[in-house]
Amino acid sequence: MIQTISILPGITLRCFPDDRFKQGRLSLQLIRPMCREEAAMNALIPAILLRGTRTAPDLRSITLRLDDLYGAAVGAVVRRVGDYQTTGLYAGFISDDYAMDGDAILAPMVEFLGQLLLEPIVENGGFCKDFVESEKKNLIATIESQLNDKRAYAGAQLLKKMCTGDSFGIPRLGEAEQVKKITATALHDHYQKILRESRIDLFYVGQAEPAALAAMLKPLFEKLDRSYVNLPAQTPFHSPAGGDHRETMEVAQGKLAMGFVTPITLRDPQFAAMQVCNTLFGGGMTSKLFMNVRERMSLCYDIGSGYHGVKGIVTLSAGIDCHKEQTVRQEILSQLAACQNGDITPEELEAAKQAVINSLRSTHDAPGAIESYYATAALSGLGMTPEQYIRKVEEVTVETAAKAAQSLKLHTTYFLKGVQ
Repeated sequence: MIQTISILPGITLRCFPDDRFKQGRLSLQLIRPMCREEAAMNALIPAILLRGTRTAPDLRSITLRLDDLYGAAVGAVVRRVGDYQTTGLYAGFISDDYAMDGDAILAPMVEFLGQLLLEPIVENGGFCKDFVESEKKNLIATIESQLNDKRAYAGAQLLKKMCTGDSFGIPRLGEAEQVKKITATALHDHYQKILRESRIDLFYVGQAEPAALAAMLKPLFEKLDRSYVNLPAQTPFHSPAGGDHRETMEVAQGKLAMGFVTPITLRDPQFAAMQVCNTLFGGGMTSKLFMNVRERMSLCYDIGSGYHGVKGIVTLSAGIDCHKEQTVRQEILSQLAACQNGDITPEELEAAKQAVINSLRSTHDAPGAIESYYATAALSGLGMTPEQYIRKVEEVTVETAAKAAQSLKLHTTYFLKGVQ
């Protein structure tokens, strides 16, 4: 059961008390409306914060401090959840009960996380220039590495083309050209702005008493000069009519990506049926796309679909021989039509439901998975625990899955074709 504590206006702590693990996890996220102008800066900020503080001015000092905390770990959190982008930090550390001689771990960990957040190294009114330039190179390399994974590249291009009028088309890490423009002073000014204005969500998994943790955290944020601005609500997909987009590149294998839209989002009562529908259609190795288009007909090398429930988008991608493009397109739509017509065997339905259920059951297997599920659910509008979600999945029938499939409409296609 999640316990929610309001620390200050716009700053919320959510706790998942759990004594099964020796380790605890604490995350801190600043929540921003997804915006092209600041996406790259938000993605870069955690990397800068993790480079040094006034009392631990370099990576070696940070490592030694974490070693003193029994090998604790800190890392960056950069997520895209529908219309929102998050930027922040997480910490993983052993629970106090497992420390030697009564050593305290949680309190000094919270203190150190506060130092990383609020005491970065500043020079000439900006972040350390060397840190910024170094981390810019790393971020650009990460963004550009996507080009080496042609399936990921095709999927990203599909979303860019599909979501020209929707923030969901903005890449989670921003764009390389935006990263190149960032200066140490501008980044620091932006950071001060988002510290003042952003909703701040903290999430804790572990054995500590929630009220005690809240008491440790509150003094950190009382130092901030806050002028909290309410976040706009999540919105369903909205974008002009799509189209058929093509690109030619030196590739041995064509990449076909297709985007479908549905009014069913995770805030809709039919959400579980739509999730099962996607799994039936292309979301696993027992799906119609995999079993028929890949296995039975040998029309592709790989194929699969994913449901972006926050926005109501289903995307699929397939690696194919370029000359088979039209045949593959037609067969994909044929398999969707089968789902829409209720041409679903009991075995297919059960396999799809079990795949979704097994994924949900694994949510409570590790502190990181728990944090990811609940922290994201708080932003997306998913008001269900994994157990409640499982019960909804168990209720899905052939008829409700078919009804969900009937809501899917093809919006945009993208084909990455090899040079002939």
